[in-house]
Amino acid sequence: MKILVTGGAGYIASHTNLELLNAGYEVVAIDNLSNSCMESVQRVEKLTGKKIQFYEGDILDKEYLLRIFAIEKIDAVIHFAGLKAVGESCAIPLKYFNNNVSGTITLLEAMKESNVQNLVFSSSATVYGDPVSVPVTEDFPLSVANPYGRTKLMIEEMLNDLYQSDSTWNIAVLRYFNPIGAHESGEIGEDPNGIPNNLVPFVAKVAAGVLDTINVFGDDYDTPDGTGIRDYIHVVDLALGHIKAIEKLVTNPGLVTYNLGTGVGYSVLDIIHNYEKACNKKLPYKVTARRPGDIATSYADSSKALRELGWRAERSIDKMCEDSYRWQSRNPNGYLCK
Repeated sequence: MKILVTGGAGYIASHTNLELLNAGYEVVAIDNLSNSCMESVQRVEKLTGKKIQFYEGDILDKEYLLRIFAIEKIDAVIHFAGLKAVGESCAIPLKYFNNNVSGTITLLEAMKESNVQNLVFSSSATVYGDPVSVPVTEDFPLSVANPYGRTKLMIEEMLNDLYQSDSTWNIAVLRYFNPIGAHESGEIGEDPNGIPNNLVPFVAKVAAGVLDTINVFGDDYDTPDGTGIRDYIHVVDLALGHIKAIEKLVTNPGLVTYNLGTGVGYSVLDIIHNYEKACNKKLPYKVTARRPGDIATSYADSSKALRELGWRAERSIDKMCEDSYRWQSRNPNGYLCK
Protein backbone atom coordinates (compact mmCIF):
# COMPACT_ATOMS: atom_id res chain seq x y z
CA MET A 1 0.00 0.00 0.00
CA LYS A 2 1.04 3.56 -0.68
CA ILE A 3 0.23 6.07 2.07
CA LEU A 4 0.12 9.86 1.71
CA VAL A 5 1.20 11.50 4.98
CA THR A 6 0.22 15.18 5.28
CA GLY A 7 2.40 17.28 7.55
CA GLY A 8 4.87 14.53 6.77
CA ALA A 9 8.00 16.19 8.19
CA GLY A 10 6.53 16.83 11.63
CA TYR A 11 7.14 15.22 15.01
CA ILE A 12 4.50 12.50 15.09
CA ALA A 13 4.56 12.11 11.32
CA SER A 14 8.29 11.40 11.17
CA HIS A 15 7.96 8.58 13.70
CA THR A 16 4.91 7.24 11.84
CA ASN A 17 6.78 7.39 8.53
CA LEU A 18 9.55 5.28 10.06
CA GLU A 19 7.11 2.65 11.34
CA LEU A 20 5.21 2.61 8.03
CA LEU A 21 8.43 2.00 6.09
CA ASN A 22 9.54 -0.70 8.52
CA ALA A 23 6.14 -2.38 8.09
CA GLY A 24 6.54 -2.49 4.31
CA TYR A 25 4.36 0.46 3.26
CA GLU A 26 5.37 3.02 0.66
CA VAL A 27 5.32 6.58 2.03
CA VAL A 28 4.55 9.79 0.15
CA ALA A 29 4.81 12.93 2.30
CA ILE A 30 3.64 16.50 1.82
CA ASP A 31 4.64 19.37 4.13
CA ASN A 32 4.99 23.13 3.70
CA LEU A 33 7.88 23.07 6.23
CA SER A 34 6.40 26.03 8.16
CA ASN A 35 6.96 24.27 11.50
CA SER A 36 9.08 21.30 10.49
CA CYS A 37 12.30 20.39 8.75
CA MET A 38 13.35 18.35 5.73
CA GLU A 39 16.14 16.92 7.88
CA SER A 40 13.60 14.75 9.71
CA VAL A 41 12.60 13.11 6.42
CA GLN A 42 16.23 12.47 5.51
CA ARG A 43 16.97 10.95 8.91
CA VAL A 44 14.00 8.57 8.62
CA GLU A 45 15.32 7.48 5.22
CA LYS A 46 18.74 6.89 6.75
CA LEU A 47 17.34 4.89 9.68
CA THR A 48 15.17 2.67 7.47
CA GLY A 49 17.29 2.50 4.33
CA LYS A 50 14.12 3.33 2.37
CA LYS A 51 12.96 6.31 0.33
CA ILE A 52 10.16 8.75 1.13
CA GLN A 53 8.69 10.53 -1.88
CA PHE A 54 8.55 14.09 -0.51
CA TYR A 55 6.54 17.02 -1.86
CA GLU A 56 7.04 20.52 -0.46
CA GLY A 57 3.62 22.12 -0.65
CA ASP A 58 0.47 23.11 1.16
CA ILE A 59 -2.74 21.14 1.61
CA LEU A 60 -4.65 24.35 0.85
CA ASP A 61 -3.39 24.01 -2.74
CA LYS A 62 -5.95 21.67 -4.27
CA GLU A 63 -4.37 21.50 -7.72
CA TYR A 64 -1.06 20.47 -6.18
CA LEU A 65 -2.81 17.75 -4.16
CA LEU A 66 -4.61 16.47 -7.26
CA ARG A 67 -1.26 16.21 -9.09
CA ILE A 68 0.18 14.16 -6.22
CA PHE A 69 -2.80 11.80 -6.23
CA ALA A 70 -2.55 11.42 -10.01
CA ILE A 71 1.19 10.73 -9.97
CA GLU A 72 1.45 8.53 -6.90
CA LYS A 73 -1.70 6.33 -6.97
CA ILE A 74 -2.35 6.74 -3.25
CA ASP A 75 -4.27 4.05 -1.32
CA ALA A 76 -4.84 5.88 1.99
CA VAL A 77 -4.08 9.18 3.70
CA ILE A 78 -2.82 9.87 7.22
CA HIS A 79 -3.69 13.50 7.92
CA PHE A 80 -1.33 15.22 10.39
CA ALA A 81 -1.03 18.65 8.75
CA GLY A 82 -2.20 21.45 10.99
CA LEU A 83 -1.23 24.26 13.34
CA LYS A 84 -1.23 23.04 16.94
CA ALA A 85 -0.26 25.70 19.54
CA VAL A 86 -3.15 26.37 21.93
CA GLY A 87 -1.97 29.83 22.98
CA GLU A 88 -1.28 30.94 19.42
CA SER A 89 -4.71 29.70 18.35
CA CYS A 90 -6.30 32.10 20.86
CA ALA A 91 -4.31 35.01 19.41
CA ILE A 92 -4.84 34.22 15.71
CA PRO A 93 -7.94 32.00 15.48
CA LEU A 94 -8.73 32.78 11.85
CA LYS A 95 -5.34 31.45 10.76
CA TYR A 96 -6.10 28.20 12.63
CA PHE A 97 -9.56 27.86 11.10
CA ASN A 98 -8.18 28.53 7.62
CA ASN A 99 -5.21 26.21 7.89
CA ASN A 100 -6.74 23.33 9.85
CA VAL A 101 -10.40 23.33 8.79
CA SER A 102 -10.17 24.76 5.27
CA GLY A 103 -7.05 22.69 4.64
CA THR A 104 -8.90 19.53 5.60
CA ILE A 105 -11.85 20.42 3.35
CA THR A 106 -9.44 20.92 0.45
CA LEU A 107 -7.74 17.59 1.19
CA LEU A 108 -11.07 15.74 1.36
CA GLU A 109 -12.19 17.29 -1.93
CA ALA A 110 -8.96 16.21 -3.61
CA MET A 111 -9.29 12.71 -2.12
CA LYS A 112 -12.86 12.35 -3.36
CA GLU A 113 -12.00 13.58 -6.86
CA SER A 114 -9.10 11.11 -6.90
CA ASN A 115 -11.25 8.21 -5.63
CA VAL A 116 -9.19 7.82 -2.45
CA GLN A 117 -11.56 7.30 0.48
CA ASN A 118 -9.39 5.81 3.24
CA LEU A 119 -8.35 8.33 5.89
CA VAL A 120 -6.69 8.32 9.30
CA PHE A 121 -7.26 11.66 11.03
CA SER A 122 -4.99 13.07 13.74
CA SER A 123 -7.38 14.34 16.39
CA SER A 124 -6.78 15.13 20.05
CA ALA A 125 -8.01 14.50 23.57
CA THR A 126 -8.63 18.25 23.70
CA VAL A 127 -12.04 17.52 22.15
CA TYR A 128 -13.15 16.18 25.56
CA GLY A 129 -12.68 19.59 27.19
CA ASP A 130 -12.71 19.26 30.97
CA PRO A 131 -13.96 15.67 31.35
CA VAL A 132 -16.59 14.96 33.99
CA SER A 133 -14.61 11.91 35.16
CA VAL A 134 -11.59 9.78 34.30
CA PRO A 135 -10.60 7.63 32.54
CA VAL A 136 -12.05 9.16 29.38
CA THR A 137 -13.89 6.90 26.91
CA GLU A 138 -14.73 7.66 23.30
CA ASP A 139 -18.43 8.21 24.06
CA PHE A 140 -17.81 11.06 26.53
CA PRO A 141 -19.47 14.43 25.75
CA LEU A 142 -17.31 16.64 23.55
CA SER A 143 -16.45 20.28 24.20
CA VAL A 144 -13.47 22.54 23.68
CA ALA A 145 -11.82 25.46 25.44
CA ASN A 146 -9.72 27.04 22.67
CA PRO A 147 -9.69 27.58 18.89
CA TYR A 148 -7.12 24.82 18.30
CA GLY A 149 -9.39 22.29 19.99
CA ARG A 150 -12.37 23.70 18.12
CA THR A 151 -10.66 23.00 14.78
CA LYS A 152 -10.18 19.36 15.79
CA LEU A 153 -13.81 19.03 16.87
CA MET A 154 -15.10 20.79 13.75
CA ILE A 155 -13.08 18.41 11.57
CA GLU A 156 -14.42 15.40 13.47
CA GLU A 157 -17.96 16.68 12.91
CA MET A 158 -17.22 17.28 9.22
CA LEU A 159 -15.91 13.73 8.86
CA ASN A 160 -19.03 12.36 10.52
CA ASP A 161 -21.27 14.36 8.15
CA LEU A 162 -19.18 13.22 5.19
CA TYR A 163 -19.54 9.57 6.17
CA GLN A 164 -23.28 9.95 6.77
CA SER A 165 -23.61 11.33 3.24
CA ASP A 166 -21.40 8.66 1.64
CA SER A 167 -20.77 5.39 3.47
CA THR A 168 -18.11 4.29 0.98
CA TRP A 169 -15.59 6.31 3.03
CA ASN A 170 -13.45 4.53 5.65
CA ILE A 171 -12.25 6.94 8.32
CA ALA A 172 -10.32 6.30 11.54
CA VAL A 173 -10.29 9.21 13.99
CA LEU A 174 -7.44 8.90 16.51
CA ARG A 175 -7.70 11.02 19.64
CA TYR A 176 -4.19 11.39 21.01
CA PHE A 177 -3.49 12.17 24.60
CA ASN A 178 -0.01 13.71 25.24
CA PRO A 179 2.73 12.43 22.89
CA ILE A 180 6.27 12.70 24.24
CA GLY A 181 9.59 10.90 23.79
CA ALA A 182 11.60 10.24 20.67
CA HIS A 183 12.96 7.39 18.58
CA GLU A 184 15.46 5.39 20.63
CA SER A 185 18.21 6.12 18.09
CA GLY A 186 18.20 9.77 19.16
CA GLU A 187 18.03 10.73 15.48
CA ILE A 188 14.44 12.01 15.30
CA GLY A 189 12.38 13.78 17.94
CA GLU A 190 10.30 16.85 18.77
CA ASP A 191 11.71 20.13 17.46
CA PRO A 192 9.22 22.97 18.09
CA ASN A 193 9.77 26.49 16.82
CA GLY A 194 10.92 28.98 19.47
CA ILE A 195 10.06 28.46 23.13
CA PRO A 196 8.18 25.16 23.49
CA ASN A 197 4.49 25.31 24.40
CA ASN A 198 4.32 21.78 25.78
CA LEU A 199 5.79 20.54 29.05
CA VAL A 200 8.26 17.85 28.02
CA PRO A 201 10.06 19.76 25.22
CA PHE A 202 10.46 22.61 27.72
CA VAL A 203 11.78 20.26 30.41
CA ALA A 204 14.15 18.75 27.83
CA LYS A 205 15.60 22.14 26.97
CA VAL A 206 16.17 22.92 30.65
CA ALA A 207 17.85 19.53 31.08
CA ALA A 208 20.11 20.28 28.11
CA GLY A 209 20.98 23.74 29.45
CA VAL A 210 19.24 25.59 26.61
CA LEU A 211 16.64 27.14 28.96
CA ASP A 212 17.04 28.05 32.63
CA THR A 213 13.91 27.10 34.55
CA ILE A 214 10.75 25.03 34.08
CA ASN A 215 7.49 26.90 34.60
CA VAL A 216 4.87 24.91 36.50
CA PHE A 217 1.52 26.51 35.74
CA GLY A 218 -0.41 26.16 38.98
CA ASP A 219 0.06 23.92 42.02
CA ASP A 220 -3.44 24.29 43.46
CA TYR A 221 -5.38 21.81 41.33
CA ASP A 222 -7.42 19.06 42.97
CA THR A 223 -4.70 16.47 42.42
CA PRO A 224 -2.33 14.66 44.84
CA ASP A 225 0.52 17.17 44.39
CA GLY A 226 -1.55 20.11 43.16
CA THR A 227 -0.22 20.04 39.58
CA GLY A 228 -2.11 19.02 36.46
CA ILE A 229 -2.32 15.34 35.55
CA ARG A 230 -2.14 14.11 31.96
CA ASP A 231 -1.80 10.86 30.04
CA TYR A 232 1.64 10.89 28.40
CA ILE A 233 2.21 8.42 25.56
CA HIS A 234 5.47 7.52 23.84
CA VAL A 235 5.47 8.84 20.29
CA VAL A 236 6.59 5.43 18.95
CA ASP A 237 3.58 3.75 20.57
CA LEU A 238 1.43 6.45 18.98
CA ALA A 239 3.05 5.86 15.58
CA LEU A 240 2.34 2.14 15.86
CA GLY A 241 -1.30 3.03 16.53
CA HIS A 242 -1.44 4.54 13.05
CA ILE A 243 -0.20 1.29 11.51
CA LYS A 244 -3.03 -0.53 13.30
CA ALA A 245 -5.50 2.10 12.06
CA ILE A 246 -4.38 1.61 8.44
CA GLU A 247 -4.83 -2.16 8.88
CA LYS A 248 -8.34 -1.47 10.22
CA LEU A 249 -9.26 0.63 7.18
CA VAL A 250 -8.54 -2.34 4.92
CA THR A 251 -11.49 -4.13 6.57
CA ASN A 252 -13.91 -1.35 5.47
CA PRO A 253 -15.02 -0.36 8.99
CA GLY A 254 -16.78 2.89 8.03
CA LEU A 255 -16.17 5.65 10.58
CA VAL A 256 -14.37 4.55 13.76
CA THR A 257 -12.89 6.55 16.65
CA TYR A 258 -10.18 5.51 19.11
CA ASN A 259 -8.39 6.99 22.10
CA LEU A 260 -4.64 6.48 22.02
CA GLY A 261 -3.19 6.82 25.52
CA THR A 262 -1.66 4.74 28.28
CA GLY A 263 -4.53 4.95 30.75
CA VAL A 264 -2.12 6.27 33.41
CA GLY A 265 -2.03 9.87 34.60
CA TYR A 266 1.19 11.63 35.58
CA SER A 267 1.41 15.06 37.17
CA VAL A 268 3.69 17.86 36.05
CA LEU A 269 5.96 17.17 39.01
CA ASP A 270 5.96 13.43 38.21
CA ILE A 271 7.28 14.28 34.75
CA ILE A 272 9.97 16.59 36.14
CA HIS A 273 11.15 13.96 38.65
CA ASN A 274 11.16 11.17 36.04
CA TYR A 275 13.15 13.43 33.72
CA GLU A 276 15.62 14.08 36.52
CA LYS A 277 16.27 10.34 36.63
CA ALA A 278 16.79 10.28 32.87
CA CYS A 279 19.34 13.11 32.86
CA ASN A 280 20.77 12.35 36.33
CA LYS A 281 20.51 15.87 37.69
CA LYS A 282 18.09 18.15 39.51
CA LEU A 283 16.00 20.41 37.31
CA PRO A 284 15.03 23.88 38.55
CA TYR A 285 11.37 24.83 38.38
CA LYS A 286 9.13 27.62 39.60
CA VAL A 287 5.40 27.66 40.18
CA THR A 288 3.50 30.35 38.31
CA ALA A 289 -0.17 31.16 37.79
CA ARG A 290 -2.51 28.71 36.10
CA ARG A 291 -2.95 29.10 32.36
CA PRO A 292 -6.46 29.85 31.08
CA GLY A 293 -8.16 26.72 29.77
CA ASP A 294 -5.94 24.22 31.58
CA ILE A 295 -7.78 21.43 33.38
CA ALA A 296 -6.88 19.38 36.46
CA THR A 297 -6.90 15.79 35.22
CA SER A 298 -7.26 13.85 31.98
CA TYR A 299 -6.23 10.33 31.06
CA ALA A 300 -7.52 7.78 28.60
CA ASP A 301 -9.45 4.58 28.55
CA SER A 302 -7.91 2.97 25.46
CA SER A 303 -9.56 -0.44 25.86
CA LYS A 304 -11.50 0.04 22.61
CA ALA A 305 -8.22 0.36 20.68
CA LEU A 306 -6.97 -2.84 22.33
CA ARG A 307 -10.20 -4.66 21.59
CA GLU A 308 -10.67 -3.53 17.97
CA LEU A 309 -7.13 -2.73 16.78
CA GLY A 310 -5.03 -5.01 18.93
CA TRP A 311 -3.08 -1.93 20.04
CA ARG A 312 -1.83 -0.87 23.44
CA ALA A 313 0.85 1.51 24.65
CA GLU A 314 3.89 -0.52 25.74
CA ARG A 315 6.57 2.04 26.69
CA SER A 316 6.93 3.32 30.27
CA ILE A 317 7.28 6.87 31.52
CA ASP A 318 10.96 6.12 32.23
CA LYS A 319 11.44 5.12 28.59
CA MET A 320 9.62 8.24 27.37
CA CYS A 321 11.91 10.52 29.39
CA GLU A 322 15.11 8.58 28.54
CA ASP A 323 14.40 8.70 24.81
CA SER A 324 13.42 12.36 24.96
CA TYR A 325 16.64 13.25 26.77
CA ARG A 326 18.76 11.22 24.34
CA TRP A 327 17.25 13.15 21.41
CA GLN A 328 17.64 16.52 23.17
CA SER A 329 21.20 15.93 24.36
CA ARG A 330 22.34 14.82 20.90
CA ASN A 331 20.40 17.59 19.15
CA PRO A 332 20.34 20.53 21.59
CA ASN A 333 19.27 22.90 18.84
CA GLY A 334 16.99 20.48 17.02
CA TYR A 335 17.45 19.86 13.32
CA LEU A 336 19.38 23.11 12.72
CA CYS A 337 17.33 24.15 9.71
CA LYS A 338 15.10 26.86 11.22
